[in-house]
Amino acid sequence: MGKEVERQAWSNKVEFFLSCVGYAVGLGNVWRFPYKCYRNGGGAFLIPYILMLALVGLPCFFLELAFGQFASLGPFTIWRASPLFKGVGFASIALSTLVSIYYNVIIAYALFYMLVTFVSFDGDVPWATCNNPWNTQFCITESIRITDDMNETQKLNITLGRMNTTCVDNILNMGGMNFTDLSYNFTQTNLSTCSYVGRYKLPSDEYFSRYVLRLHEATDFGDVGGISLKLALTLLLAWIFVFFALKNGVKSSGKIIYFTALFPYVVLVILLIRGLTLDGYMEGIKFYVIPKWEKLATPQVWVDAASQIFYSLGPAFGSLLTMASYNQFKNNCYRDAILVAVINCATSVFAGFVIFAVLGFMAHVTNQEVGDVATGGPGLVFIAYPEGIARMPYPPIWAFLFFFMLLSLGMSSQFAMVEAIISALADEFPSTLRRNKAKLCAAVCLVLFLCGLPLVTTGGIWVLTLMDDYSGSYSLLFVCMVELIAISWVYGHNRFIEDVYMMLGFKVNYYWVAMWKFVAPVIIVLILIASGIQFSPSGYGSYVFPNWVQGVGWGLVSIPIVLLLGTMLIQLIRFGGFRNASRPQKDWGPALPENRTGRYADYLEVVHETKKEDIQKNGVIEMDKNEPHIVEQIKKRREIAHYNKGYEMDEKPKAEQNGHTVQSEDDKL
Repeated sequence: MGKEVERQAWSNKVEFFLSCVGYAVGLGNVWRFPYKCYRNGGGAFLIPYILMLALVGLPCFFLELAFGQFASLGPFTIWRASPLFKGVGFASIALSTLVSIYYNVIIAYALFYMLVTFVSFDGDVPWATCNNPWNTQFCITESIRITDDMNETQKLNITLGRMNTTCVDNILNMGGMNFTDLSYNFTQTNLSTCSYVGRYKLPSDEYFSRYVLRLHEATDFGDVGGISLKLALTLLLAWIFVFFALKNGVKSSGKIIYFTALFPYVVLVILLIRGLTLDGYMEGIKFYVIPKWEKLATPQVWVDAASQIFYSLGPAFGSLLTMASYNQFKNNCYRDAILVAVINCATSVFAGFVIFAVLGFMAHVTNQEVGDVATGGPGLVFIAYPEGIARMPYPPIWAFLFFFMLLSLGMSSQFAMVEAIISALADEFPSTLRRNKAKLCAAVCLVLFLCGLPLVTTGGIWVLTLMDDYSGSYSLLFVCMVELIAISWVYGHNRFIEDVYMMLGFKVNYYWVAMWKFVAPVIIVLILIASGIQFSPSGYGSYVFPNWVQGVGWGLVSIPIVLLLGTMLIQLIRFGGFRNASRPQKDWGPALPENRTGRYADYLEVVHETKKEDIQKNGVIEMDKNEPHIVEQIKKRREIAHYNKGYEMDEKPKAEQNGHTVQSEDDKL
């Protein structure tokens, strides 16, 4: 067996902090939060949003950072703390794998748009007009709205202009009428079946669906069509970016993150300034921020707030734990957790102003209400916002900046998820995989690229939507809830607080204990129940996926849960019961010898003495043969020290026992 390679670490604290910011601030801050905010009461939505940040988002975020930093281990091996829950690690990596597959496809879309706008700098963006080969007869550049100040003739002409004339003739002939007999009210009530209104599409909509996706070539989910070569190549390029960013671990990604985490803020400021110079921007911003207080009485608002903050900060994917594991042992992750959470929420609110300023302009130039053009998800970033950009002066410049920003936002989050996968595998097999980090990274990226190919078929957006709706939903909440129970109840909140004390030099207060043990798990259960009650089948646009496809979606939900519960069963059998399986293993604790103090020192001392004896006797170290002896020595020492219950807490920290006083949290305050 080869020599184990030393685990990497961040070059400085700034790299870790920016990586956390880049991971938390992703595409969801731009395409999900603004839409949910306006739909759930505008400015009033910030009240449940901030409350859910304090009650569930921040506690889960800090818990994962502290847990990962303490042990300096990946999502699999960190469960030496309680082997019964090693399945939490498997489930987290399964979630990261599933989400990474479709998340990079969205990044590929943004990359494709960015490249197209780059080559369009000398002209206009290709989705600005209806004069392209992919456009249909239903493509319109603006919608004429019927208003109360119009006369009967004006209203009638606009309505008939939106109808199939053959259909209108047939109905009139059947009724013995002619065009001179028509009135506006009659056309609204009796000729609605002839209307084209529901079929009209903006140029940006047809560009995305008919040119980028080629969705019209797919039949249904049973026949998603062939692979789109342009999207497949763009996806490959996106995975090449990920590989080169991660091939040297945090040594390479830590340098790239300076750009990918900070550049989006530069673009957001530029786009906001541009948006505030456009006609109609104020209507969009009013639509976004004016509070609708009555919405707070609606349970759905609180569920949306909790789910938004939860998915935005991203616990239970293994990424936070992995990033924190590369920290110095004494890094103040408490401060980092609070700052990142605040920055994440502030970015979401700020991005809303950027988005709705342009949507207000778009509503103004297309003669529509802001609510008619506002949407969320891919429809916002690939249809509505590009449509607004196309109507600005010099649209290629603004489009390039916008999609470059999306690329940076997406890549920062993608780096963290893929690094979690790589780190989990490397830590599980350190002597073989850690020394071949570049090859492991290449293999992971290649496998995930191949898994993503069904998502770049002509009907690939349906597959992407299905994975987005199911992969990171119910199972993510369940895994996070089990993680909270494992650390705060089984491992023990007192023990965990002492671990944090060893790192930070102060004990966290009872707010965190209450959140970890009671409030956060209860809120997660309530979100699961509410989500189940309000469940609606997955679909894209007007196409609701068939039942067998929904079954596939539930299969995606079950993968992490089966891994978690199946591993738990195996560990119970392997360790001979709950008590042994839930106890920390002998080698649990801080990774570096200088940090193994207090109750973690005895294992280190016995290992050192045993190795020394082996060197003196045999000239070699055979750890496998000595491990049972080490364990026996530890047991004897603990019996002497009255450790009757295994890894019980010392009544006082070691520093205090030696006559040194460590400043408590209250003293600090």
